[in-house]
Amino acid sequence: MDRLLTEIENRRDALIALTQDLIRIPTLNPPGRHYCDICALIQERMGSQGWQVEMVRAQGALGDSDKYPRWNVICRLEGRGPGDCVHFNSHHDVVAVGDGWTRDPFGGELADGKIYGRGACDMKGGLATSIIAAEVFVAMHPDFNGAIEISATADEESGGFGGVAYLAERGYFDPARVQHVIIPEPLNKDRICLGHRGVWWAEIETKGRIAHGSMPFLGDCAVRHMGAVIAEMEATLFPLLAGKRTEMPVVPDGAKSSTLNINAIHGGEPVQDADYTGLPSACVPDRCTLTIDRRFLIEEDIDEVKREVRQMMERVRERRPDFRYEIRDLFEVQPTMTPEDAPIVQTVQNAVHQVLGRSAEFVVSPGTYDQKHIDRIGRLKNCIAYGPGILDLAHQPDEWIGVDDMMDSAKVMAISLAKLLTD
Repeated sequence: MDRLLTEIENRRDALIALTQDLIRIPTLNPPGRHYCDICALIQERMGSQGWQVEMVRAQGALGDSDKYPRWNVICRLEGRGPGDCVHFNSHHDVVAVGDGWTRDPFGGELADGKIYGRGACDMKGGLATSIIAAEVFVAMHPDFNGAIEISATADEESGGFGGVAYLAERGYFDPARVQHVIIPEPLNKDRICLGHRGVWWAEIETKGRIAHGSMPFLGDCAVRHMGAVIAEMEATLFPLLAGKRTEMPVVPDGAKSSTLNINAIHGGEPVQDADYTGLPSACVPDRCTLTIDRRFLIEEDIDEVKREVRQMMERVRERRPDFRYEIRDLFEVQPTMTPEDAPIVQTVQNAVHQVLGRSAEFVVSPGTYDQKHIDRIGRLKNCIAYGPGILDLAHQPDEWIGVDDMMDSAKVMAISLAKLLTD
C-alpha cells in the first residue's frame, strides 16, 4: 500500500496538468458547449493506455440538438480475472461564469496550491482525481480482478437527462454490469455523501383577463393574483416547511428543514429583444407564471408535498373573486440515501481513515446530483458521492480546488480500488 501512495505523490504534476486541461475546455451548460471536445480529450488519454472507450451521444434526450449535442464518454478496463466493477462517474458540464471573477475563469491558473477556474471544484478536479487514482492503481496492480470504469457525462447541472439518465436507461448502470459507484462531487475530502433530498419543480400560473391599461377595472390582473399567492406563501407555507426537520445528515444545517425557492416569476408583456427601442403596450396582464423549486425530506411523501401547495392555492381562491390558477409538474425526484453499511460506504470510510487518520463524516446533499438516476433508473443502490473540493465554492466566482485535497482524495480512491479489486 505504501508503494501505491508514493506513486500518487509522484503524479502530483500530472494531476495538476490534467485538471488544468479540463478546466480550459469551456463546457458551459446551458447551452452545452464543447462537450465533444472534453470527451475526446479523455478518449485519447485513456484509449492510449488500453482502456476500451465509448463515446455516446444522448440522441433525442432533453437538451440534445445538432448544434449542441449531448456527448458522454465511458472508459472501461477489464482486469485479469473475474470480479466486481468499480465506476467513477463525473459530470463534465459547468455553469455560467457570472460576474465577480478576478482570474480567468477558463485559465486553470495555479496559485498558492489552488487551481482556479469555472468547474475546478464542481467537478473537473474530481474527474481528474479519479483518472489519476485509477491510472496509478492499474500501474501498481496490473493483475487486478474485475473492472474499472471512468465516465464523464453531460448535463448534471441541468438535471442529467442527457448524461447519466440516458446511460442508465440503456443499462450502463445495471447492477449486473457495475457493482460500486463513486461520484467525485466536491463534498470535502473527509466526507462521504450518502444521498440527497427530494425535489419537486412546478409552475404555478395565475390567470386574469387582458384589458387596456388605462382601464384596469375592465380586466383582471394576473400579477396581483400572484402577489396574493406569494403573500400566502410567506404567511403559511414557508413557516410550515421551516418546522419540518429530518433525521438525514443533510448539510448545511439549514437544509435539514424542507425548503422552497421561488426560482422565477414572469407576468405581463414578454421581454422584448435587446435591440427593441420602443415602449411597452398598455395592457392588463392576463397571466403570471411562478416557478417553484421544492426540496423535501425522506420523511415526507411527494403527494403530501404537492397537496400542501394545492391547499395554499385554495386558501387564496377562497378570498379572491375570479381567482383561477393552474399547477403544472415539471419534474420530481425522490430522496435517496445509501445505507451506512453498504460495501462502497465502508470501503471508502476505511480508506479515508487510512489516509487522513480520522473517520469520514456521513452527509446528505441538500440538492440532487446524478445519484438520483443511478438509483431510480439503474436500480443500483451501492453508490456514494466522494471527492475533493469545498462544496460552498461551487458556482461561485473565483472557484478553485486545492491540490493537496485532490492528492488526498486520489489516495482514498486508489486504496478503495485496491480493497475492492485485489483482496
